[in-house]
Amino acid sequence: MNVSFVILANEICEKLAVVGFSTNMISYLTSQLHLPLTKAANTLTNFGGTAALTPLLGALAADAFAGRFWTILISSIIYQIGMISLTVSAVLPKLRPPPCHANEVCKEADSGQLAILYISLLLTALGSGGIRPCVVSFGADQFDESDPKQKTTTWKFFNWYYFCMGASILVAVTVLVYIQDNIGWGWGLGIPTFAMALSIVAFGFGYPLYRKLDPNGSPFTRLLQVCVAAYRKRNAPMVSDTKLLYENWELDADISIGGKLIHTENLK
Repeated sequence: MNVSFVILANEICEKLAVVGFSTNMISYLTSQLHLPLTKAANTLTNFGGTAALTPLLGALAADAFAGRFWTILISSIIYQIGMISLTVSAVLPKLRPPPCHANEVCKEADSGQLAILYISLLLTALGSGGIRPCVVSFGADQFDESDPKQKTTTWKFFNWYYFCMGASILVAVTVLVYIQDNIGWGWGLGIPTFAMALSIVAFGFGYPLYRKLDPNGSPFTRLLQVCVAAYRKRNAPMVSDTKLLYENWELDADISIGGKLIHTENLK
């Protein structure tokens, strides 16, 4: 089994699940949970804002201690739990308000039913925060840029990666939305949930094939260290010989040429 195939298969299923899950959610909130349009829109806005911030936590976890593979896997499982929760609530009548007929006041979802919705959306936001910042960089980890043959293979991989991502999104916003509107929300949410489960299984089975780089520290931590050190040494006199300045070849290797940062007079 080729490791590129495993990552591409994972991306197809994951993107199909994520986009199919979220694209038509405003319709689900208004037609199934009978939320007012403003409340439904506000709920999805809060969900989108949370999902936009959680990648900071996911990236920090991957770079600082967990590594990209385990961050993606654990986050995918968290996302899967959120999707299962919402799918079950769409299937079981007791977990959503009763359907309303013409000329009838629709009963809005009660606090317990809304709690299931909010927990499901929170779990999916946390899960996507660990997946999104790590998938592309994890794919890049599988290739050795110093090898000329693998360098050309990298470009082919990313071409296929973005093609598969676009094709999955197209299927999600057409086929899955049609199923949700015309066949039922149980199937419409169940198919993305099943796709996400396949994504996790495919990704997990590829474990022996991956190049798993050890986490080398978060750039946020380094940035904070530089700011603290710069403030504490703001009144220190500048040395005349740059060779006397502190250097750490091991730490500088990943962010410099030849493992050594070139000193500059700028912003001294």
